[in-house]
Amino acid sequence: MVDQVSASHILLMYKGSTNSSNDRSEDEAKDKIKMLRSQVEEGTNFGELAREFSDCPSGTQGGDLGSFGRGQMVPEFENAVFNMEIGDLSEIIKTDFGYHIIQRTG
Repeated sequence: MVDQVSASHILLMYKGSTNSSNDRSEDEAKDKIKMLRSQVEEGTNFGELAREFSDCPSGTQGGDLGSFGRGQMVPEFENAVFNMEIGDLSEIIKTDFGYHIIQRTG
């Protein structure tokens, strides 16, 4: 079992999500994250999209969260990333912070 992974993500917050200062509705955030995931699948650079659209401070580093172990992320995020292979792109993940797409990098 892997104890450490590395990942990048794009987070879209919405009004009412934890720590959000964004006024978009939950439906708007969900629609936008679906569009961003499609763009990555079509070959758009994940890091560029993270820099432009992510509401997480990691967006300035292309969404790079670095390495982390079990218990350091919220359960939905952790379950997704620890079940991915390096290079995989997650489905859309909803947490209390908003909607994420995750790319496992290590």
